Amino acid sequence: MRLSCLLYLRLSLLLTCLAGCAVDPLQHADDIASQAGLQRQEIAAGPFVLTAYARLSTPGQPLMVYLEGDGRAWLGRTVVSPDPTPRQAVGLQLATRDPAANVLYLARPCQFTPMARNPQCQSRYWTDLRYAPEVIEAIDAALSSYVARLHPSRLDLVGYSGGGAVAVLVAARRHDVASLRTVAGNLDQVAVNAWHKVSPMPGSLNPIDVAAQVARLPQLHFSGADDSVVPTAIARGFVAQAAPCAALHVIPAMGHEGDWAALWPTLLQSPLPCQ
Repeated sequence: MRLSCLLYLRLSLLLTCLAGCAVDPLQHADDIASQAGLQRQEIAAGPFVLTAYARLSTPGQPLMVYLEGDGRAWLGRTVVSPDPTPRQAVGLQLATRDPAANVLYLARPCQFTPMARNPQCQSRYWTDLRYAPEVIEAIDAALSSYVARLHPSRLDLVGYSGGGAVAVLVAARRHDVASLRTVAGNLDQVAVNAWHKVSPMPGSLNPIDVAAQVARLPQLHFSGADDSVVPTAIARGFVAQAAPCAALHVIPAMGHEGDWAALWPTLLQSPLPCQ
């Protein structure tokens, strides 16, 4: 009887741990990236140290750049997360499905990189300052360092969710971006926050404000028909202002965090406007 109780106790503790212990997001990212030949790197960019995953095998060839979403910014509607590192890293999953010779994934500031190496990281950078000028400048600087190293023939940006906002804002600053794609992109953060009835982010830039600046850039914006986080109306409003080279593709039965990676090889083949 005593042995049976002991075994039962051990089994209960094991099941509790399995149910309550989350997979380490950094290890999860390393695992899925390495399977696609992408290696983790860190790069100093402005006040931040950014985490990147890269497969850069052919200098001079096109460079596909993937920008991660906002990550785990909140634990609840009013509870800020202590660490914005994404658990699923949808942006990284998209990068792993890209067969291009040169693929670069950039995490957002304060994601994946230990806070001890990111002394400037404060929760405001994954809440109200997530698209602040210094954030966009840091991503832009990191991208420039890879361009200087690789000398790609073209630069193609892909942004998931909040990474879509960053992709638009970075594209508006640069003159070497050849195309832009967003997946479930937050292309009007003011409208999204108003729709969710949450506080505005006056310290953050808004991608729709620069829609006219990227209007000649070939671009595709993918939205899930069942997305309740960034409704399709947001992308539709942006595309209307980014004409004539912007198009919207609505994916049936797809939510914000749906299995975009499974569809990505096919979606990547979609023709870009103005090309």
